[in-house]
Amino acid sequence: MAPPLQPLRRLRETSGPSRRSLLAGVAALGALGAAGCSRVPTASTTDGGDLLDRLKAAGVVRLGIAGEIPFGYIDRNGELTGEAPELAKVIFKRLGVDRVQPVPTEFGSLIPGLNSQQFDVVAAGMYVNPERCEQVIFSDPDYQMLDSFIVRKGNPLGLRSYADVVEKKARFATGTGYAEIAYAVEAGYEEGDMLIVPDQVAGLNAVEAGRVDVFAGTALTTREVVKKSAKAEVTEPFKPIVDGEPHVDGGAFAFRPTETGLRDAFNVELHKLKESGELLRILKPFGFTEDEMTDLTAKELCGG
Repeated sequence: MAPPLQPLRRLRETSGPSRRSLLAGVAALGALGAAGCSRVPTASTTDGGDLLDRLKAAGVVRLGIAGEIPFGYIDRNGELTGEAPELAKVIFKRLGVDRVQPVPTEFGSLIPGLNSQQFDVVAAGMYVNPERCEQVIFSDPDYQMLDSFIVRKGNPLGLRSYADVVEKKARFATGTGYAEIAYAVEAGYEEGDMLIVPDQVAGLNAVEAGRVDVFAGTALTTREVVKKSAKAEVTEPFKPIVDGEPHVDGGAFAFRPTETGLRDAFNVELHKLKESGELLRILKPFGFTEDEMTDLTAKELCGG
């Protein structure tokens, strides 16, 4: 994701296969998936779009993924999984589409790939924000996310917010393309003074080695990565400040702007899963907890 940095869904990973190896592993599958769906027409001509009807007829929906754990990836057995694909399997089954096929791409290519009809929906846990809402339409979020810090055991500097990092002049790290870059800058931290590392595993290593005092990431990924650490711990989740107000991010599925019919049908099933508690059951294996369940709407996060 190129500058200027925005509070966007970041490139997030947990320990396990690297992003590069995951993408390499799914490339062939994605190509086959796209080819296998070539019989599906690529243009909607009715109000609200007719993509859902066409997907039902084809029996398969193409999911744009970015090879990111735990959001959407191919596991060591070659199976598509992650919080978004597993949720997509359930919802599209209810909508009358029996199969899902992955189409892998870089995270920054998900929206262009969707709008150029390389796949039918983005299933990558993408954050909803006003900039993206000008390019695609979103379902309501299936999860919300706060930030937290990886710090040395005992949190010796007492770092619990970006303001604390600035005040204590702490050595700060976060990941490539992470929204936390923008959050720290808004708090007054100089971007040029940050250590930017590939992911939270590298961030944990930097904290354990004493190269930095703090690594900022999402509450989910930071708590997962420190589980086996004897030297580091994770702080309590907190809301970053965006435009002077506490902010909560929410991740959702993205659709082409013409496909409001599919988006609306998807939302109906999503809200049924929320009300029944089944949504948490689907997401829980990927580290999500009750704290990540949300009633946020895409309208709220789009700024309108």
